[in-house]
Amino acid sequence: MGSIGGFGGARGTAVKPEARIPRLAWALTGSGHFFAESLELMRGVADLDVFVSKAAAEVVRMYRDDMKKLPPTARVFRDTTASAAPVGRFYHGDYHTLVVAPATSNTVAKCVVGISDTLATNVFAQAGKCRVPTIVFACDTAPELDTKAPHGMVKVYPRRIDLGNTARLKTFDDVIVVDSLADLERALAARLAWLNASSS
Repeated sequence: MGSIGGFGGARGTAVKPEARIPRLAWALTGSGHFFAESLELMRGVADLDVFVSKAAAEVVRMYRDDMKKLPPTARVFRDTTASAAPVGRFYHGDYHTLVVAPATSNTVAKCVVGISDTLATNVFAQAGKCRVPTIVFACDTAPELDTKAPHGMVKVYPRRIDLGNTARLKTFDDVIVVDSLADLERALAARLAWLNASSS
């Protein structure tokens, strides 16, 4: 993870001097795996836009997590349009980084093969097209995992295809795939520190 801050030098979409300061984009998918912990991590980000897929909205209700935990400056975009209209913000240099966390096996699979039919997968696709560096916290990263279900912790066994898709995503340009919440925290901190140092 030595080059994670700059992603090998990538800085995202160029921003004109008169443009607004770029924000962090965060896409939520329909996974309960470290969902509450991801929301908690988001509380520490001042300039944040959150893209909530329809599946993620269901998870919020199932796990009774409160989007009010987000910082007061956060803006929330929900999956309410067929064309995923909010992704147009990526074309104008609004974002310096995208985080997709937690990312379901379904989201990872779609991202790998280029399908963008949800708000989360559309955001991932547009970030790639606009060269916005992306951090993905994939749920299926090991043959055996403990994960949180609405009624408590359960054991899951990701399939070979799930693990293979996660491995394939790791080969994408300007994409960092992390395997744990601790790695997500480190990757995000490194990226924000690198951006702050680059702008000073």
